[in-house]
Amino acid sequence: MEQGFNDRGRAGKGWGLVAAPADMDPDDLEEQAAVLQGRPVGGWGLVQLAAGTGFAAYVMWAGVLMPGFRKVPLKLQVPYLPSSAQQVANTMSLLKGRSGKMVDLGSGDGRLVLEAYKQGFQPAVGYELNPWLLGLSKYRAWRAGYYGKVSYQREDLWKVNLSDCYNVTVFLAPSVQPILATKLLAELPDEARVVAGRFPFAAWTPTSIVGEGLNRIWAYDMKSVRQAQQNNPEGAKRKNQS
Repeated sequence: MEQGFNDRGRAGKGWGLVAAPADMDPDDLEEQAAVLQGRPVGGWGLVQLAAGTGFAAYVMWAGVLMPGFRKVPLKLQVPYLPSSAQQVANTMSLLKGRSGKMVDLGSGDGRLVLEAYKQGFQPAVGYELNPWLLGLSKYRAWRAGYYGKVSYQREDLWKVNLSDCYNVTVFLAPSVQPILATKLLAELPDEARVVAGRFPFAAWTPTSIVGEGLNRIWAYDMKSVRQAQQNNPEGAKRKNQS
């Protein structure tokens, strides 16, 4: 039996989707988006989704599932999963005492970017292809009183130039980490720090680690990463290929 949502938008058995968009707040919607983007949903699932929540909900979820992903090669696609409050706190603890430009690659609902701005990072920029998630990000910023102060851009993270970025956060799947590592090494300045959540960079040695389990976060200083790779290029290559 496929997993669906019950009348409060929570995960349940089957596709018994009876909640209407008017009944949901943004946190309910993003929970559903996270589950749906975290696994494949076939055409029949979308039909049942439309029937359970009304055509407007179908349009909304079609916007969550499809735009952006269609423009990115399959091997570079990264499903959306919102960061927990503890993950955000741990991420910011590894950026404590730093300043300058902060970017979140695949910013989702924008919560990391918003928190970074609150803690003094300017500019704070999120790159996200999905228009629905961009809309949710801007709504969150407006609700918090920071609309127009943080920047959410509909850009492919694989195409943006990161040469002026000194604080980078990434919560991406391990399948894309080797490709991303190559991009970061090629573009980031030595003074940059990369903070990764959920999955570490296999070929890199972290400068700092905080948290446990799903809340574990890793920090990498690019100067140290480059020095380590120069000292042991073959070892770094093997790790990236594993």
